[in-house]
Amino acid sequence: MSEHAITVAELIVECLESEGVEYVFGIPGEENIHLVEALSRSPIRYVLVRHEQGASFMAETYGRLTGRAGVCSATLGPGAINLLLGTADATTNSTPLVALSAQVGMGRSFKESHQGVDLVSMFAPVTKWSALIATPDAAPEMIRKAFKLAQTERPGAVYLAVPEDVEKSVVPSGAAPLPVNVPRADEPSSDQIERAAVLLRDAVDPVVLAGHGATRAGAGDALIRFAEGLGIPVATTFHGKGVFPDDHPLALGAVGFMRHDYVNFGFDQSDVIVTVGYELQEFDPVRINPRGDKKIIHIHRFPAEVDLHYDVSVGLQSDMRSTLDALALAVGRRFDQRGHGARIRSLLADELERGAADDRFPLAPARIVSDTRAALGRDDIVLVDTGALKMWMARLYPTYAPNTCLISNGLSTMAWTLPGAIGAKLARPEVKVLVSTGDGSFLMNSQEIETALRERIAMVILIWVDDAYGLISWKMDLELGHDVDTTFTNPDFVAYAESFGAAGHRVASADELLPTLRAALDADTVSVIACPVDYSANLELIRSLGELDESLS
Repeated sequence: MSEHAITVAELIVECLESEGVEYVFGIPGEENIHLVEALSRSPIRYVLVRHEQGASFMAETYGRLTGRAGVCSATLGPGAINLLLGTADATTNSTPLVALSAQVGMGRSFKESHQGVDLVSMFAPVTKWSALIATPDAAPEMIRKAFKLAQTERPGAVYLAVPEDVEKSVVPSGAAPLPVNVPRADEPSSDQIERAAVLLRDAVDPVVLAGHGATRAGAGDALIRFAEGLGIPVATTFHGKGVFPDDHPLALGAVGFMRHDYVNFGFDQSDVIVTVGYELQEFDPVRINPRGDKKIIHIHRFPAEVDLHYDVSVGLQSDMRSTLDALALAVGRRFDQRGHGARIRSLLADELERGAADDRFPLAPARIVSDTRAALGRDDIVLVDTGALKMWMARLYPTYAPNTCLISNGLSTMAWTLPGAIGAKLARPEVKVLVSTGDGSFLMNSQEIETALRERIAMVILIWVDDAYGLISWKMDLELGHDVDTTFTNPDFVAYAESFGAAGHRVASADELLPTLRAALDADTVSVIACPVDYSANLELIRSLGELDESLS
C-alpha cells in the first residue's frame, strides 16, 4: 500500500506491476506523459515503438506465448485508434491483451473538442470490455477487472481509456492494487464424460480436430495420450499447429486451406468428430461437416458457438487435460486404423520432398517452406503473415511443438508478424525467431525494424517477393480467370534493410536460400532476406488437389 500521495498514473503502474506485467509497448503523447514517466521509474520496461499498430501486435504476440495479457499504450485520438487493429486481432485470435490510451479530460468530454472521439464505443465491438477510468479511486478495480477478463477463458482484449486530468490527479489515501486471484478450471462432469464415451464406443471412424484453445490450456500431452490410447487420428487448425506433433503417426496435418485439401479426406470418412480447444473463427465447420450429419463432441473451457454445421452432441466445458484423460479411460477401446492418416501424411511429405528438390528460380513456394523448416530447430518460432504464403506454410510446414508456428486465423490480419516477432523474442528469448511475410505485408509495418535494432532483438525477416498481393491474385485467377489491380513495385530490400543498420540479403538462386537462412539465424542482429517466389505453383496445386477429390476416398 502506498504511504504517500500518488497520482493515478503512478497507481496504474503499481497495478500493472501487481499483475506481473514486464513490458508495455507504445508511443507517448501529450496526454499520457505522466503514465510514461511513471513507467520509467518502474521495473516494467517501456518499449518505444514506431507505430501504435506495431505496439498492439507486439503485445498480442507476447500474450499469446505467455498466457499473460500483453499491454500496449497510446495517447488519445489517432494514437488510440492505431491500437485498434491489433486489439481486434487479439480478440478474434482469443489472445489476452490490455490496451490503455489517454482520453480528453472530463472537463471537455461532453462537447466537441480537439482530438476527442468516443474511443470506448469504438473499441467496444472488438473487446471483451471497453471502459473509461472516470474517477481516480476506480483505477485499482478497473485494472484488476481488465486483466481478469483478458486472461480468463475465452481470452481476448480489453480497452481502458484514461482522461488526461484523471491521469495526473492524486488518488485517495490508501488506494492500492487489488490481490490477483487466478481462477481454476472445473473438473469434467462424470455424466457428460459417460455421454461422450457412449458416442465414441459406437463410433466407426472418429477423428479429432484440435484448435488453439488446446495450446492455451497446455493440453498437448493429454491430447497425445488420448489419441494414442484410443487410436484416433488428429488434425489441427492453422491456429492450433504444433499442439499435436506433425511427425506423430496419428497426425493428419492442418485444416484451413481454401480448397478441399488432403486432410479434409480424413473428415470425409469420419462419423464422430472430437474437437479439442476449437473455436469457429479458426475454421468454418461447413468444410468438414458439409451435411451437418456428423456427431460432435466439444471439449473446451466454454460452450460452443451455435452453427448449423457445428451441432454439438455432447459438450464438455471443463479442464481439457482432465477431460481428455477421463474420456479415454471411459471409452475403453481402441479403433482400427483405416490408413487415411498414413495416406494423408504421405501425400504431404511427398509434396514437401518434391519442393525441396525443386530448383526453379524464382523459388517454388514448397522449396521456401522446406528450407525454412530445415533452417529452424523444433522449438524455434516462425511467424506466418497473411497472404498466399500462409496457405503454403500452414499446409506444408511440419510443426512439432505448440506456439512454434504462429498464424493469425481469427482476423487474419496482414503485417502483424514483424512487430509480433519483437513480442515473441521478448517472451521467448532463448529461441530463434523468423518472420515469414509477403512483400505486401512487409512494408506495412517495416518501420519496426528500427525498434528491434534499438532493443537489440535478433530476428530474421524472410520476404516472399512476387511484386503483388499474391493471395488476391490467386483468388481472382480462380474465380475470374484473370487478376486486376494487385501488382506493385518494391524498393531495393537489401538497401532498405541496410539503411536501418540491419543486414540485407538477396536470394539469387534456389540453392542460396538455405545457407542464407542459416547464416542469418546465427547472426546477432536483424536480418532481411528478399526471396523471389514463383506463385504459378498456386494453380498447379489447385489442379492436383482437384484430381484427388475422388481418388483418395
